[in-house]
Parts: sequence; C-alpha cells; structure tokens
Amino acid sequence: MAYKIVNKKILNPQIFLMEVEAPLVARRAEPGQFIILRIDEYGERVPFTIADFDRDKGTVTIIVQIVGKTTRDLAQLTEKDSLSDFAGPLGVPTSLEGKKKVAVIGGGLGTAIAYPQAKKLHNLGADVTVITGFRNKDLIILEDDLKKVSNKLIITTDDGSNGLQGFVTDRLKEEIEKGEKFDEVIAIGPLVMMRAVCNLTKEYNIPTTVSMNPVMIDGTGMCGGCRVIVDGETKFACVDGPDFDGHKIDWNSALNRQQMFKKYEQQSCEDGHCRIGLH
Repeated sequence: MAYKIVNKKILNPQIFLMEVEAPLVARRAEPGQFIILRIDEYGERVPFTIADFDRDKGTVTIIVQIVGKTTRDLAQLTEKDSLSDFAGPLGVPTSLEGKKKVAVIGGGLGTAIAYPQAKKLHNLGADVTVITGFRNKDLIILEDDLKKVSNKLIITTDDGSNGLQGFVTDRLKEEIEKGEKFDEVIAIGPLVMMRAVCNLTKEYNIPTTVSMNPVMIDGTGMCGGCRVIVDGETKFACVDGPDFDGHKIDWNSALNRQQMFKKYEQQSCEDGHCRIGLH
C-alpha cells in the first residue's frame, strides 16, 4: 500500500510540513504518538512525531527538519509522490485530561510536537501558556496555529530578532515568578533544552513531562535502540514513551546515546548518498 502525500509546505529553509493520506493511522492517532515511515523499499525506518491529524480527511501531518540522509531525501518529494510505509500510531498518547493550567514549552522543531499537545489541552478547556524558542525570527514556525490554541503565546529567540531575547527557561521562570501556578509543564525539543526546563521546574516542584527522541528502528521495543534510563530503570521510548517524567530521566546517558550515530550519518552524506535541497 502506498501513502500519498496530499500537501507539502515549506515552513523555513530547513523545515517542511508533509500531510500524508493514512486513514487507519488518522483514525486512532492522539497527541504524543508517532509514526515510522520508509520512503521506499530500500529506505531506512525513521520515526516522526504526529504533528496533527484529520480523522475526516484521513490524513496525518508530520513536520520534518533536514538533518540527515532520509530527511534530505524526503525534502525532494512532492505532492505527486507516495511513501512506501507509514506505520502507526505508535507510542503511548500523552495524558492530558484533568489539567487546568499548563505551560507547553517547545524548542525549535519541538514546537511542531508541542502543537498537538497544546491543541488538545485547549480543546479540553485548560488554560494553556505556550513558550517557544528559536535561534532567530526566520526559523519561527506555527506562530498562527499556536495563537489559536493558547491563552498566552510567548516566542523568544536567541538573538532577539523577534523582539524578545533569551531561552525558553528565562521566559518560563518569569511566568512562574509572576505568580503563574502551573499544574504541569510539558517540554519538547532538544535534550539540552528539556534538561534545562526540568532543572528549573524541579526547583519549584512543578511536575514536568518530556518527549524523548532516541534512535528507533522497529518501534516495538525489540531492537532496544531507543532505551532510556528513567528513575534508574531501562525503558523503551517506542513502547513505554515517548513521554516520561522529566525529573527522573538520566540526562547524561540520553545525551551520550544521542551522539552514537552522528559520524555515520555525516559519512553517509559525504559519500554522496544524500540529495541536497528543499523542493
């Protein structure tokens, strides 16, 4: 079965949105879950968090950042193309019911993963503060979408080019010190960002959920590639997560594992196996 690409939109020079026709996945998808796709029968299996879904249309949206071979190859596809595999939904949906006041933190591409969380919380009637961080204003994504699903949207940039300079942790601390009482913080983005958020919220005893993104292969817990140390125990992000209590993550182990395959990915591109560009 082929999975048709029905919409593709470039969000910034390195990030694009892809809406894929996958009615069985769309029927059961929930915020926090992910899919694993292959471009063709020779492609590697790569996980992407579900950024949005439309049960009526039978489509699932993923948002992709160009970082390696498969994402570069995905960038070459257009709305006339199809994907060979699109398996999901995988993982445990984020537990969002019963929350009254939540801060949703997104860093860079993590903003795309934070969006469905904020959207569902908003639909459930929660008071949602969204804080997102980018290197500069040209990299900002989903601003209009996030405005619609948040009571307060704060966008900060490393260089201040969008008018507000600093890290997401700076903005979160400001909100807390203003007297905002968050039931929970949900942080999604680079590991170093999520660790920084957790270090901050631990000081204020605010429960914090993070979405882990280790290397995955089969998505069933069999390969062991996505293992994460949580409260001293080995968990598998694909079946036990990807959401975990951020205050219990072994961040040093997670950061070390993230670097394991970096040189092989770089070598693959240097050998000419990557097609360059975004179309």
